[in-house]
Amino acid sequence: MNDLFDFFFKGNFFMKILTLLYTLLLSWVMNGQVQEIPNYKPVDLDLHNQIVKMDSIFFNAYNTCDIQTQADILSNDIEFFHDKGGVSTSKSEIVASTKKNICGKVTRTLIKGSIEVYPIHQYGAVEIGYHKFFNNQEPDAKSIPSKFITIWKKEHDKWLMTKIISLH
Repeated sequence: MNDLFDFFFKGNFFMKILTLLYTLLLSWVMNGQVQEIPNYKPVDLDLHNQIVKMDSIFFNAYNTCDIQTQADILSNDIEFFHDKGGVSTSKSEIVASTKKNICGKVTRTLIKGSIEVYPIHQYGAVEIGYHKFFNNQEPDAKSIPSKFITIWKKEHDKWLMTKIISLH
C-alpha cells in the first residue's frame, strides 16, 4: 500500500497530474473569454472611400516627388511619429526631409485591402493600414509590410493629415 501511495503522491507524477489539471482548467476558463477579432466592415462607406482616395493622392505625390501636393495635404499642425526616427512637428522640416531623403529614392506601396477607416465625431477620421516601402537604390532588398495610422481632419471641404504614426 505504501508503494502505491508513493507512486501517486510523491515525486514528479503527482506534480505532472496537478500541472495537467491546472492547464486544462485554465484553458477551459480562457476559452470562454477569448473572442475572435471580427473582419473589418466600414462603418461609413463614403468616408472610407474618401480617405482611401486621399491616401492614394498623398502617396502618389510621395512616389512622384510632388512636394506641393504633399504639403497641401499635411496640416500646419502636423505631428509625425516614426518608431525609429522619433517625432517631427514641423511641416516645413517634414517636407524638406521628404524632398531630400525620399524623392527618387523610396517608393511606397499600399497593401491592397488593408485600410480601415473609422469616423472621429466632429473632427474627421482615423485610417489604419499596412504598406511597404521600397528603396529604389536597393532593388533586391526585401520590404516587409508595416503598419501606419493616420488621423485626418476635415477642415471646410478639405482633408488634412494631422497625425501620422509610422511603424516599421
